[in-house]
This record gives sequence, structure tokens and C-alpha cells, in this order.
Amino acid sequence: MSITDAENDMPQSEPEGSSPRVSQSVLDELLKDYKSPSDLTGPDGLIKELMGALISRAMEAELTHHLGYEAKEAPPDDQSNRRNGRTKKTLRSDVGAVQVEVPRDRDGTFEPRIVGKHQRHFDGFDDKIIAMYGRGMSVRDIRATLAEIYNVEVSPDLISRATDAVVDELRAWQQRPLEALYCAVYIDAMMVKIRDKAGVRNKAVYSAIGIAQDGQKQILGMWVEATEGAKFWLSILQELKRRGVNDILIVCADGLKGLPEAVEATFPKAIFQTCVVHVIRASTRFVPWKDRRNVCADLRTIYTAADVEAAEEALSAFESKWSKRFPMIGEAWRRRWAEITPFLTFPNEIRRAIYTTNIIEALHRQLRKTIKTRGHLPNDDAAMKLLFLAARNAEKSWKKPPLYWSKALLQFAIHFEDRIQ
Repeated sequence: MSITDAENDMPQSEPEGSSPRVSQSVLDELLKDYKSPSDLTGPDGLIKELMGALISRAMEAELTHHLGYEAKEAPPDDQSNRRNGRTKKTLRSDVGAVQVEVPRDRDGTFEPRIVGKHQRHFDGFDDKIIAMYGRGMSVRDIRATLAEIYNVEVSPDLISRATDAVVDELRAWQQRPLEALYCAVYIDAMMVKIRDKAGVRNKAVYSAIGIAQDGQKQILGMWVEATEGAKFWLSILQELKRRGVNDILIVCADGLKGLPEAVEATFPKAIFQTCVVHVIRASTRFVPWKDRRNVCADLRTIYTAADVEAAEEALSAFESKWSKRFPMIGEAWRRRWAEITPFLTFPNEIRRAIYTTNIIEALHRQLRKTIKTRGHLPNDDAAMKLLFLAARNAEKSWKKPPLYWSKALLQFAIHFEDRIQ
């Protein structure tokens, strides 16, 4: 017999995954009364019934393993524990409310693994509640959505317990170790309405985003405080240091008074860069609309200058043209000149990355979009829980660093070669 003939006579194994888990005869039996899609997926459809039966059967198998004998068999002589009936239980699931039967044992030592003793949901149901909550849906909206899609009624307390599950994750996230060095850190605060005692007040939510050496953005943390102030920023910077940040090359922020001193006290080697966009907005706040375009065009010659000296000449030219009508603009720029101009000492690749805090303002836009339908939040913990979930969703959408950051990182490596690994 040839080798080929011998191979042909050998039994051929089926390709992996080709054998169905459920036989055709079983499917035929299940679908013998099928007439419309509602018979399969409706509130009383086959899928819900089948899911309940399978979960109940799985728990029976777990109890058999726990006791060491089958349901219709006689228990071993040395086995004192016995089956002790069943308890009906309703589970929330993706297909609606599912009825299951939980088997019991006399000693009460059996704990099902597929559905825990106190578990009332199945297959990621709480994850859906958390996802809806993290996208800004109110408790009322979540209840209505679950009733409409899954035909499941849930209580406000259940939603609260489900979302409270992220509190431990939030604490771990706030305390996680950070990188030793960040090329740039952007800090800013946004105001959120939060109930405080008898009234509702605006509180500051502080945020910090760092750019690591690989160009990836990271939300370093978020904090809630009554007002925005340099003193609290100092405590935040000190916390970042305790969590492992040893050095920051450039800190970008708005023009909050006292903030440059807070940065210098914590990271003395860091360069403080005031957001140029904030300065322009503040400069043109009281400029009439008919003059604003021309004023902005002349201001542009300052922050796009080739170097600091050229920027000083452009500022002098701006003052000679506009100082009679708008003297406060030139005065404001000169008063904060040391905080505005550091980016002018760098090449264009780094300038583009650090002249504005748009990176963190984009995050704040997403956070505001999440909370705008809420009116106000009940307390600081609820605010942090919701903002953490919204920030986590925002981070998921961040992709690879933009091309200009790749070029900027090369320039950072040249200009800070003694500090970048």
C-alpha cells in the first residue's frame, strides 16, 4: 500500500470549530412553534426562556460538583449535606428580566459562581448602566432606556450602587504612579455647579494633562475645590511629585496670579508658559467689534515673531499704533512678558505644542458636554465619579500623537538633552 493510499484510509479530522455545539434536532425542537421574530426575541420569547434554563442548569451542575453526586443518585454514606430544593430569582440581562431557579443545599455552603448569591444582573448589565451614566444620562433617562430596550425596571438605588462600583477604581486612578519626566504638562480648571449644604455653587474642577516622552497624552488627575487659586495648584503639583514626577520641561497654563511661583517652588527647572490664546482673549475683551480684527492682526505680529527681540519690536509698534485708544493691552503684555515669551526661544515644532492650552480645553469641552444636561451635581463625590467616567471615555478616543508632536519630541531631545533619557 502506498503512503498516499494509507493517508486516504485514515480518518480525517474535522476542521476546528466545524462541529456545532447544538445539534440540528435540538434546534428543530426549539423552533417548532416559531411564527414571528417576537417568538424568539420578544418579552416572552425563546431566548429569555433558554437563557434562564441554561443558567439554572449550570447552577445545578455546580451544585453536583459541590456535593459530589448527581441529582437522582443516592448521596454517599459519609456525605451529610444534601440538596434542599430551589429558589426562584429574577436576573436583569441584555435580553430583559430572566427567571432562574437557584438550587440550595442543607448546610448553606453552596455559592454559585455563574450567578453569585446577591447578584441580580447577568452578562455585563451593570457595565451598560455605568456606560450610560458616564455619557451624561440622568438616572431617570437610564431607567427609561433600560425599560424601553431591555424591558427591565430598575430602581434609582440600583443605578447608584452600580455606578458606585467605580469609586474604588477612581481612587486607584487618582493615586497611581506617574512617569518620572513629562515633556509638557497642561493645567487648567473649569467651573461646575455642585450642591453645597443648602445651596448650589460653582466649584473649580482642576485638571492636569501630561505629554510623556513617547508623545502620548495622559490625564494625570482631577480635583474639586471651592475656587481656583494658586495655593491649591501648589498642593496639586506637590501631589504629582509624590506620585513619581521628578521633572517637567514646560508647564502650560492660563494667567492665574501666583501660578508661576507655585510651579517654580515645586519644579524649579520647569519653564512656565502662559497660554497665548488666553492673553489675546483678555486683551480684546473690551475692544469694540469693529476694531477687533485689526487689533488681533497686529497682536499676531508679536507672538509669531522670529525671536524675543523681534517680538519686543512688534509690541512697541503695536503700542505706538493703539496705545491712545487701548493702553491696557500693551500694559498687560509687558506686565506678563516673562511668562508669555518663553516659547519664542524654541523652534516652530515646540512652539506649536506649547503656546496654548488647547489640549486641556478640548478635554474640558468633552466634560462639559457630559454634565450640561444635569443642571447641578448633588455633591463633590458624585461630580468626581461622573467626571472620571467622562474622562475615561475621552481617553479611549485619543489615538497616536499628531505628527507635529513627533517633530516636537525630537526638538525637545535636542534642547533638553541633559534631562531627557
